Amino acid sequence: MNEDLQKRIQAALANPQNMGEMAGADSIGTVGNADCGEMLRLWVKFKQQDGKRVIDRASFQSFGCETAIAVASLATELIRGKTAEEALALKTEELAGELGPLPPMKIHCAQLVEGALRSALAPEKVEAKPALPAAVNAPTLLDSFSKPKEGGVKLTFLDEPKN
Repeated sequence: MNEDLQKRIQAALANPQNMGEMAGADSIGTVGNADCGEMLRLWVKFKQQDGKRVIDRASFQSFGCETAIAVASLATELIRGKTAEEALALKTEELAGELGPLPPMKIHCAQLVEGALRSALAPEKVEAKPALPAAVNAPTLLDSFSKPKEGGVKLTFLDEPKN
């Protein structure tokens, strides 16, 4: 990885945005990559703006490398104010934002974030649903794996990157 990219990643990590659980989230997406052992959960909260349902805020929790955390931090800022459709239209490389192009060995980090975003914004999850108590709606990522709940956690495994 080049020195310039490493500096941009370190800058993003020095002040990560939107890290942690979000009580009362409207949607939650969880994704994992079996090859590298990384996992990422993304919480999304919507609001009405100009007659549209847009993303008010998003947060994340990650068991992953520095690059995945930096991309998730930037992506949660990038999707704010977008509709679910607009956020889903973002390409993997756009989610990396100001980090710029990632080297081939780090593209999977942005794909992890994209997978969590797609999991959270899947059409069946974006539609209105009854509110759940915060304790049920926003478990920690660790709780989800150590205490299986009825119905289970939906994990989306990413395909291996094609080089």
